[in-house]
Amino acid sequence: MANILIVDDDPAVQITIRLLLERAGHHVTLAGDGRKGLALFAASQFDLLFLDIFMPGMDGLETMRHIRARASTIPIIVISGRSITPGAFAEPDFLKMATKLGAVASLQKPFRPDALLAAVDRCLKTAQSTTVPQPDAGSGGR
Repeated sequence: MANILIVDDDPAVQITIRLLLERAGHHVTLAGDGRKGLALFAASQFDLLFLDIFMPGMDGLETMRHIRARASTIPIIVISGRSITPGAFAEPDFLKMATKLGAVASLQKPFRPDALLAAVDRCLKTAQSTTVPQPDAGSGGR
C-alpha cells in the first residue's frame, strides 16, 4: 500500500507503529532521530511520514522544516507524549503548533491503534485526491 517513514527516538513507539502499519499492509522504514530520518527521506520515496516532536539532536519541528523544503506536499503526522492539558503553567501545545507549521495530522501518545490507522487513511486519501495526474506528453490530440 504506502511506503511510510517513522522518525521517533523511542524504540517501543517505533515497534508499535510499525506493527500496526505492517498489519495494515504498509511498508515501514524506521529512523531514531531527525538526522537519520532526513538521510532516509533523501534516499527513498515515501508516501507518509510520522515525526516525533521531541527527539535528541534534531527535533521533529526542525526535521519537518527540512522535509517541507524538499517535498512540500508529503503528508506528515506528528506525534508527542507531552501533555496538552491546559493550565496556568502548561507549556505550549506543540501538536497544534506543528499542524500550523505543516503537519497534516497529530496524535497524542499514547494513542489508540484505531486512531493511528484512521489518521493514516485520511492522510493517504487526501494526498491521493490532491495529486493531479499530469497529461501524457505523447498523447497530444491533433
